[in-house]
Amino acid sequence: MKSIIENRTWRYATKKFDATKKVADKDIEILLEATRLSASSFGLQPYHVLVVTNQAIKEQLKPASWGQTQITDASHLIVFANATDFGDDMIDDYLNNVSETRNIPVDTLKGYGEFMKEKLLPLPQDSKTVWTEKQVYLAFGNLMQAAAELKIDTCPMEGFEPEKYNEILGLEDKNLNACVVLAVGYRSEEDETQHYAKVRKSPEELFTHI
Repeated sequence: MKSIIENRTWRYATKKFDATKKVADKDIEILLEATRLSASSFGLQPYHVLVVTNQAIKEQLKPASWGQTQITDASHLIVFANATDFGDDMIDDYLNNVSETRNIPVDTLKGYGEFMKEKLLPLPQDSKTVWTEKQVYLAFGNLMQAAAELKIDTCPMEGFEPEKYNEILGLEDKNLNACVVLAVGYRSEEDETQHYAKVRKSPEELFTHI
């Protein structure tokens, strides 16, 4: 219990990363696995995650990120891209995965598949986009908390131009849209933000027990 709260108190949106420090591959693998295991509505995970370490690509993304130095100084840049549209294939692929993973006939999942299609496929395009973005944020939050457990710094970033990210990362042709970005690395000693007290609503203001 104590470490859970301490790690979340320790975590903050890092404004200045130490560009000389890199996150070890084994730790990145843990973070990505934590992301993969995140909750998702129906288990569908309607998004894709790009892990950017190529410095030249990061330099291209920086102007599309309001010039923020986290983009180029962080060890890794993790871009979450939500599906902009989906149809039968997404659900059928998931059912096949369930069948293979649990070693059960795919025919036994037909009713569940029809239920998902009935609920999701008729949604208007804008509602589909909102739904896939919500799924992104479930995984995104899980990744940030996993990083805090490993004492790896992060900075969640919505301050960027999705259209330019989509162009640079080749997302448009894949029916994907850059939704939110997480800079991952280690804080610089020069980042004064790390010394600020965390400001949140009081429990009395935030929670209602019924």
